[in-house]
Parts: sequence; structure tokens; C-alpha cells
Amino acid sequence: MPASRGSAMANLPNLLTLARMAAIPVVVWLLWSPDRTSSLAAFVVFLIASLTDFFDGYVARRYGLVTPLGKLLDPLADKLLVVSALLMLAVMHRSPGIPGWLLVIIVGRELVVTGLRGIAAAEGIVLAADSSGKIKMVLQIVAVHALILHYEFLGIHFHTMGMLLLLASAFFGIWSAVEYHVFVFRRLREH
Repeated sequence: MPASRGSAMANLPNLLTLARMAAIPVVVWLLWSPDRTSSLAAFVVFLIASLTDFFDGYVARRYGLVTPLGKLLDPLADKLLVVSALLMLAVMHRSPGIPGWLLVIIVGRELVVTGLRGIAAAEGIVLAADSSGKIKMVLQIVAVHALILHYEFLGIHFHTMGMLLLLASAFFGIWSAVEYHVFVFRRLREH
């Protein structure tokens, strides 16, 4: 019996990651309608999905349940969740929206860094998240939450707050991408 309990625990972080991925179509569907009720529902689903990122990482590290599948799926789930929400927010028929140029910077940065991680891994270089990358992710998650709410609630204009945070996350995203490239190129030259 203990073996089955251990194997179930070994899968818990991956199940949480898969649950985050399963939330993506729900968020997309809820954002299809630009009204206040759908925005609030999408916010709740996005919040729960975002919290699974914290819990899957915590459980994996706390119980030594880090797996190769988890290392692949966790950052992929994060990127898919954020990019899917941002794409829906950009094409929604509500004003003000998200400027296309900002979306190109954010998505382009994610693609470039993902490619760089692949190159680094092929060369045996571990490219761990640095502080600017972590700041970018926190700002981005909070920004997307605010942009999903969009409307004014409790006297707070969430779209304005979300855009300011999204701009800050784009700055930190570019900064971290430059840091990652410098690190990888230095390590490649050392080889």
C-alpha cells in the first residue's frame, strides 16, 4: 500500500500542472464574452490555475517529486496560460484593449527564451530562472488578473492597473532575456 501512496504523491505535482493546462480552454471560453460577469468568472478560474503553479512547485520540492515530465510541463503550462489569456484579451471587443506591439514583445520574448533554454540544455548548461525573470512572471500574472477584470471594481480601474503592470513585466522580461543570453553565450565560449 505505501508504494501506491508514494506513486500517487509522485504524480500530484504533474496532476496540478495538467489541471492548470485544463483551465486554459475554460479561461478562453469565459473571455469570449466581454461582460463583467464573464470577466469575474474568468478571473476566478485564472486565479485558481495560477495558484496551482505555486502548489505544484511546493509539493515537488518539499517531497522530492521533481520529474523530467514536470520540468517540461510546468513552464509550458505557465506560458500557455498567460499567453492564451493575453491573446484573448487582445482580440476581445472591449475598450481599451491591449496594444498588439506589447503582445508581440511578450510572446516574442517567451519564444526566444524557450529557444535559448533548448540550446543551453543541448550543451549541458542549466538555465535557471533569475530574479528578473521571477519578477517578470509575478508582474505578468498580476497584470493578467487585473486585465481580465478590466472594469472598475471597488473603485479600482483594473485595466489601467493591469496595463501598467504588463508594461513593467515586459521591461523585466526583456531585461531577463538579455541576462539569459549573456549567461549562455559566456558559458558556450568557456566550452
